[in-house]
Amino acid sequence: MGLFDKLFGSKQKESQEIKIYSPLTGEIVNIEDVPDVVFSEKIVGDGVAIRPAGDTIVAPVNGTIGKIFETNHAFSIESEEGVELFVHFGIDTVELKGEGFSRLAQEGQTVKVGDPIIKFDLVLLEGKAKSVLTPIVISNMDEISNLSKLNGQVVAGESVVLTLTK
Repeated sequence: MGLFDKLFGSKQKESQEIKIYSPLTGEIVNIEDVPDVVFSEKIVGDGVAIRPAGDTIVAPVNGTIGKIFETNHAFSIESEEGVELFVHFGIDTVELKGEGFSRLAQEGQTVKVGDPIIKFDLVLLEGKAKSVLTPIVISNMDEISNLSKLNGQVVAGESVVLTLTK
């Protein structure tokens, strides 16, 4: 994409490959295995989940933070390429009313892959949440032509969890 295309918009949309990095250190789990139908049946979008091992959620893409829930358990982010992502720590964690979570970033903030967004107390949350599996979903799947999911152990801000074509 040339300078004029960026300034004035290209008439033809070129497909581009986009990498989504893990927002958490841990292990990738199939989205279908998340114990909540909203995620397992892909009602809010497709993606993967992470079984966390660390204590910080970081930016999975270069982009802008949209909404951070008042209870700090979830946030949305839009990548520079226009991919809309939703990261939701655990299941039924909204019921904890913010306990175990600390906000490190702000809504509207521009972030780079690996920038810290939310800090969490994994031991506390493992004891109180229904599940700590953390879905990472693409909410504008209608704009995605191909989605490749990776698996295995991942490191926050370093490991790719999804590769997609937009």
